[in-house]
Amino acid sequence: MTFAEIINSEKPVLVDFYAEWCGPCKMMAPLLLELAEKVGEQATILKVDVDKNPGAAQTYHIRGVPTLILFKNGEVKWRQSGVVPVNMLQQVIAQYA
Repeated sequence: MTFAEIINSEKPVLVDFYAEWCGPCKMMAPLLLELAEKVGEQATILKVDVDKNPGAAQTYHIRGVPTLILFKNGEVKWRQSGVVPVNMLQQVIAQYA
């Protein structure tokens, strides 16, 4: 399945645009695992390495990492840069689930 097919889903898709060298991105990783446990099948959570996928980073104007974007039906519903707490991400997903 392609990135485009995934983000065009009826189900909300949270994409974490990150980089291997980024400290805050490393802090986000365990938070996303915790979030995945909490939301279960309610949403899809993806990680996209901006260094390996410069096209995706350019398409979504990723200026800093981590940048989290919530897609639903291919549309950007929410985005924020930096480390975002699990409870806030849960609320955002619940809004669009």
